[in-house]
Amino acid sequence: MKGRVLVIDDEPEIRRNLTVGLTREGYTVVACPDGISAVHEMQRAREKGVGYDYLVTGIFMPDIDGLKILKVIKSRFPELPVLVITGFGDEALKSAVLSEENTAYLDKPFAVPELVSALEKLAPGRTTLAPAPDEAADEDAGESAGAYLMLRITEPERSLEVFQRLGRLEGVASCDAVRGDVDLILLARASGEEGIRALFDRVRAIPGVEVASLSPVERPKIDVGVSDFIRTYRRMVKADARRSLGKQQETTSYILVDIDRDAIERIFTTVCFIDEVVFC
Repeated sequence: MKGRVLVIDDEPEIRRNLTVGLTREGYTVVACPDGISAVHEMQRAREKGVGYDYLVTGIFMPDIDGLKILKVIKSRFPELPVLVITGFGDEALKSAVLSEENTAYLDKPFAVPELVSALEKLAPGRTTLAPAPDEAADEDAGESAGAYLMLRITEPERSLEVFQRLGRLEGVASCDAVRGDVDLILLARASGEEGIRALFDRVRAIPGVEVASLSPVERPKIDVGVSDFIRTYRRMVKADARRSLGKQQETTSYILVDIDRDAIERIFTTVCFIDEVVFC
């Protein structure tokens, strides 16, 4: 066999044609419809010790911008040969793609021999090689407990005083005024559940404020490798997005959703790859 190829494309016909064509050329092919499923597949394959020798990916995906996921994958596996295929490219896109190490670009439509030729021109690499170290790997290590407190102001004339007192409390990571059923949403962090309860008591003792609810922060259990991808994405892509805003005024909001427990891992992973999501 010539090697294992991971294909990412949102078009079923493209995935089918590439799978059939590359298999006839002697490759083993696994095809994914989007970036999230590809991240999970790369992790599963690496855990089994098989990995991938090539990545063939489209650039316009339903869940993650193709250029951004390319940056994350190349950050994790810089030697992995990547071929980007697209029918809607331009010189700017081509330049951005080719700026990545060991990466090629191919316009649609193309014949399978053209695809194979482009792959063979890339230097060999593999996802079973140790991924590049993630500088942010320990960024959440100290966060052992957290909770959101939904608060109502019972004495409107003391709103500013209450807001300022809350912001000064030790353990308050953020405190935001909101519109809706509650007036303030406070994010509490502590070294353990005891610390959260102690902060809850201090908040409740402040005159003019009522605790409507307390929701502990619980991160779903996801694969270590997928967590690494999320951290890398947040560090590389989201940081760039925030810097690009400069001093522009931002509009922020909280979105509270009820999710089927069986779908939590998939939805959590997808939401974490949305640039506009600050925290999930």
